[in-house]
Parts: sequence; structure tokens; C-alpha cells
Amino acid sequence: MSFLTLDLNLLRVFDAVMTEQNLTRAAGHLAMTQPAVSNAIKRLRESLGDELLIRTAYGVKPTPRAEALWPAVRSALAGLEAAVMPETFDVSQAHATFRMAMADATAVLWLPSLMRSIEREAPKVNVRMVPLTTREPRPMLLRGDIDLAVGFFPGVAAQLSSEMSSPIRHERLYSGQYVSVMRKDHPLAKGELTLDSYCKANHLLVSFSGRAHGLVDEALAQLGRERRIWLTVNQFFTAGKVVANSDLITVLPKHLMASTGMTNALTWRELPFQMPAVHLDMLWHERDARSPAHRWLRKHLEGMNTTSIKSAMESD
Repeated sequence: MSFLTLDLNLLRVFDAVMTEQNLTRAAGHLAMTQPAVSNAIKRLRESLGDELLIRTAYGVKPTPRAEALWPAVRSALAGLEAAVMPETFDVSQAHATFRMAMADATAVLWLPSLMRSIEREAPKVNVRMVPLTTREPRPMLLRGDIDLAVGFFPGVAAQLSSEMSSPIRHERLYSGQYVSVMRKDHPLAKGELTLDSYCKANHLLVSFSGRAHGLVDEALAQLGRERRIWLTVNQFFTAGKVVANSDLITVLPKHLMASTGMTNALTWRELPFQMPAVHLDMLWHERDARSPAHRWLRKHLEGMNTTSIKSAMESD
């Protein structure tokens, strides 16, 4: 195969299919029919002598050759797009609707600052919040249900760092620590919290799924210990209200205590065992990576994180 005879339009189709991981969605993005997309991929396969994409029950899976090829294709197309269509983005006139998924506690910290920025700089931009009920938001991004996810997604960022062909992009916004949270006049609020006293306490777990087992239970199991979870809730605000008015204790990221709205009634203690850091990551789909409006949104979330977290920590 000679590069001089290669139809470069096939690379544009290849990029769309790799981005969407689905022939039908790629066809919609390209304003082509699905058979036309299939035919283009077939021609590229013949030109390159590789299968490139293997059909699965959920879309297509790239071959190692496709994974190695895509970054170069994506970079080249992005450069051409920038050269042919220079950006002329006026955020004050931009019409856009962003669908974002966050837990209630994260939204409490981020949304006030974001909305002030939108009111001041982008009055024609709308935000639609979607419930985040999972630690695995990638399917929502792949389906196009949301444009951006912000939260603690254990293991996802590590997987994305090693998957060259994933169309999901990510950026770390913040890293913090877990603490044990209880009402200020709780019997355990005085002095150092011991492992024995912690395990004997009555516990509340914030669980999006309702499953009464979390990262804390995994850490305790490593020590041959366990706790009794009396209650699971799926909102940090609810957790704060319950803990402030009962003998239950819970574990929260320290920076999210303010989001409970009960900081005057709550206090925290260091956990008597090791826990991994809690990370706040921002995830989005490659299809939006070059969108000027989407870049504006991500830039603001990046810039707001230090101020928002610092404010929350000072209010504890």
C-alpha cells in the first residue's frame, strides 16, 4: 500500500468510529449512512492489511494496530481542523446546553461558582444536572447521555491512563483524605479515635447503589476487622443530617463536609487505619474534546477547583 494512493477521507471515518466505538453513532456524527461507514472501514482495512475493528455486542473493539494508529490520526486531523477552520468562539454569544453528572456534595461545591461564571460570561449557556448513581460513568459518556462527569471514580483514571484507544478523556481536579465524621457531642468526638472504638460504633454509609459495603469495609477486612452499617443513604446532605442528629458516624472526604450543610453540628477525627486518597476526576468524551464551548466549561472547572475546595475546608 502506498500512502499516495490512500484515500484520506477513510481516516476521518476511522477517527469517528474510534471516537464513538460504534458504527451507527459514528455514521450519525459524520452525516453518513451506516452502510457507507462500514464500506469505508472495509476499504481502509484492505489498504492497511489489518482488521482494525472487531464487532462486539456493544459496538466495535479496536485491534492493536488500530490502537497504535489512532493517536497519530487524531492529532493530524486536529491540526488540519485548526488550520482550515481557525477558532472564532465568542462565549458571550454561545448557545450550548451541558449535561453534567455529579454527586450532590460535589455539585454543592462546584455549581455556585460555575453559575456565577455563566451569568457573567456566557448568559446563553444552560446546564442540566443528571443524577450520578454509579462510580462508573463511562457508559453514560459513551451513549451521549452526559457531556461531563465529575466525581470519585476508583480505578477508572488508572485504566484510562493505560488504554490508548479509549475515547474517554480525564483530568484530576483534586486529591484529599477521608475522615470519620460525627456530631460534635458524640462520645467518640473527644480524643483520638481508636480502631476498637471505631469498629464498635454504629455506622452510616454513603452508597449510590445501596450496597452496604464500601472502601472502608475493604480496608477493615485487610486488618481482620469489620463494622456494622446501620444505614445506607445515597446523598451526602442526608448523611450529614442523620449523623448530626444520631449516634451514627460516617466516613466522608474531608472537603465534602461543608456540602452536608451541617458543619456547625459536625466534627471529624482521623481514621485509625490507612485509607487511599480520595480523588476528584473530570471525565469527558473525545467527541467533545475540541469543542470550544466544552473547552470553556472544562477550563472553568479546572480553575474553580482550588478556590471551591479551599472555601469548603475553611468552613469546616
